[in-house]
Amino acid sequence: MSKPYTPPYSLTAAIVSLVAQIGEAVGRLSAHDAAATSLRLRRINRIRTIQGSLAIEGNTLSEEQITAILEGKRVIAPPREIQEARNAIKAYDLFTQWQPAAEKDLLAAHSILMKGLLDAPGHYRSGGVGVMAGADVIHMAPPAKRVPQLMRDLLHWLKTTGEHPLIASSVFHYEFEFIHPFEDGNGRMGRLWQTLILSQWNPLLAHIPVETLIHEHQQEYYAALNRSNQQGDSAVFIEFMLQMILDAAPRAQSKAQTGAQSASILHALVPAPLSANELITHLNLRSKTGAFKRAIKELLENGLIAYTRPDKPSSRLQKYRLTGKGRAHLNTKGGRS
Repeated sequence: MSKPYTPPYSLTAAIVSLVAQIGEAVGRLSAHDAAATSLRLRRINRIRTIQGSLAIEGNTLSEEQITAILEGKRVIAPPREIQEARNAIKAYDLFTQWQPAAEKDLLAAHSILMKGLLDAPGHYRSGGVGVMAGADVIHMAPPAKRVPQLMRDLLHWLKTTGEHPLIASSVFHYEFEFIHPFEDGNGRMGRLWQTLILSQWNPLLAHIPVETLIHEHQQEYYAALNRSNQQGDSAVFIEFMLQMILDAAPRAQSKAQTGAQSASILHALVPAPLSANELITHLNLRSKTGAFKRAIKELLENGLIAYTRPDKPSSRLQKYRLTGKGRAHLNTKGGRS
């Protein structure tokens, strides 16, 4: 009987340290769990996640355009890019129904993610494929005939490993990209599946838009993949991905704090308009915190509150009032922003 496959990776001091730091960061984020998991914040982070992941693959749609597509509005953009966004939206809608180690779920996810973009979405590739950097081939994936067995081995390892999910998800992500099992869509699938693995460890990680940071560090992402290829060990890539997760956590925490502050502001304005200073007193704040300023800005932009003196935004007599839209938002969302 052959020995079960184990991907080649090393546990460096940096990896161990990053796992501990992420654990602490997620713990801090959990303190804001109600805000962090609110419907509105999940929606915002999902849009950011989709935009970031597609942008890495060359899609030019903005967060605003993806929001419009999500809302069923008409968007003027290349048809392929709109199709990519629609597919990604549907894939994330079904996100919680999939099991990371189930091959049928992996294939189903690819079928949805690449619908209308490939001739045979949801099926492993039948030909050779290389990863290009301009005119240069930087990685030649294993032969197509080996892909089914390589994927079964990898999924079996994922199902049976006792490794920490932060590490296991990063190893899987790297191995998936190395195998490159599909004709196209491997990058977005690898990132989607790592998020799925992480979300089953801690649901909050489903709402941290790591893809946005990867997009900002796109060249480093590919460099980490290449260095791991050259070394025959995915430690470099694991370190990179863990750093991205760690860096993304404070952004999600900031969004959570802003969401909680927004809900408090809306409730405070139900009886009557209040000035900024009156709101600060009502909310038991010492000053205009960053979360307070961001919340006010977002509520104004979304039309949930408005100035009492719109023609004089800087007036010392300026107050904020709840709009009809804001009141309806409280009634339908239970006050959760």
